[in-house]
Amino acid sequence: MSHATHPQIRRQLQQAHGHLAKVIAMMDEGRSCSTLAQQLEAVESTIRKSKRMLVQDHLEHCIIDAIAAGEMSREDALQAFSSLTKYL
Repeated sequence: MSHATHPQIRRQLQQAHGHLAKVIAMMDEGRSCSTLAQQLEAVESTIRKSKRMLVQDHLEHCIIDAIAAGEMSREDALQAFSSLTKYL
C-alpha cells in the first residue's frame, strides 16, 4: 500500500543512504571520530524522521481510516496501535 507521504519518505531515505556512503568514505580517509560521529548523528536523525512520518501516516491513514470505514474493530485497532508503539 502506498501513501501520499511515501515519495517524501523515500527521498529522505535515499538522502540518508547517500550520506551514509559519504561517512563510510570519510572513515576510509581517516577523518576524526568526532566528525564521523557528527555525520552519523545526521544520518540517524534523517532515518528517525522518516520512521516517525511512516508510523504517523500508518496510524492516520490505515488504522483510523479502517475504523471510520467499519473495516477494523476497536480491539483490532488497539492491537495495531500497540504494535506501532514499539517503533516510536
